[in-house]
Amino acid sequence: MIHQPGGAPSLRPLDLGAGPWLCCGSSPSGMFSLGSWLPGLTWGWALLDALLQGLVGACAVSVLCSLLKVYLYIQCLNDPEGQAEKEAMRAQRRVLEPLHVLVLTGLLALVGSRVAALVVLEFSLRAVSTLLSLGKGSHSTQLYLLCQYSLGCGVSCGLSFLLEGAPHGTCNLALAAGLAGLLACSARRLARHVCTLYELHSTAQYCGVCILLLSTGHRIPRLLRKALAITFTVADLAAVALINRDFLSTGEAVRFWTPLTICYTLLIIYMQEEPQQSSGRRPVFQTVLVRMGGLFILLLTVGHWVDIFHVLISLLGELWCLLHARVMLEACWRQDFTQHSRLDRQPRSGSEEAS
Repeated sequence: MIHQPGGAPSLRPLDLGAGPWLCCGSSPSGMFSLGSWLPGLTWGWALLDALLQGLVGACAVSVLCSLLKVYLYIQCLNDPEGQAEKEAMRAQRRVLEPLHVLVLTGLLALVGSRVAALVVLEFSLRAVSTLLSLGKGSHSTQLYLLCQYSLGCGVSCGLSFLLEGAPHGTCNLALAAGLAGLLACSARRLARHVCTLYELHSTAQYCGVCILLLSTGHRIPRLLRKALAITFTVADLAAVALINRDFLSTGEAVRFWTPLTICYTLLIIYMQEEPQQSSGRRPVFQTVLVRMGGLFILLLTVGHWVDIFHVLISLLGELWCLLHARVMLEACWRQDFTQHSRLDRQPRSGSEEAS
């Protein structure tokens, strides 16, 4: 404040609290500049990236379910005992597919990268163990449906790792989401066409799509198996990199990976000791609860509190995917049971012929 002789005192900018701004070479109007909004803009772009990654993962799950639905519908059509599952797949409402993608997008966007990476690694180890335990010439169709949520987490982890630090990461994610949406819509349209007209077109033989499925429809599991192998290979590498980037030293990494390895080993042993020919959906839901419970206990000891919230979201995602595919789970169980029974009869018939 300046006192002028014979006049009213005048105020200086320093008296109004503008000293820090003037010392930094700015003015009070800089408070309303773009720089003050950058933290909010950064958070908004991060949320948009998470939603786009979740959308791509949900579309990948939708493509998997649609192609598997085509295969299972054709198999049930040729099986007299699978008519109930065939009618159930045909009677599913169209609004369920977009709702499934929408809910799964939100769940995948909320899950953190650490928990998503752990889910991917756990399923990869379980899938390898299951494939090694199966007999020669057999495969588990049910495993394709059990990997739905893990597939979404794997796609999200892979995109997060591959686009980390990219100058136009959001644009790339938007392009990937658009392409994934087109694939998901095409696969959903194919499944709807098969469930509605395949029985008629396969006998009349005037639809090119149905004729192609009539001759090559049995190759769909092989195609899915190769695509999932490539996807989970990339996802496993991305998951390990995303987990290791949070550690500042080798000691921290050892303290995290040692209990994780023990926990996953016990989970795999437990699931291998379960009867593989159990019927119904109850053992599948029990397995999900055991897996998420083990991951919950593990992160209570070596994780952060936000990881506990992400495990609960992952549990909801697993249950949501299984509830959406409950009809196909029954069809997969019937097909796997028939395949195992046929393989068990072959050695018996061979021994009877030798005797």
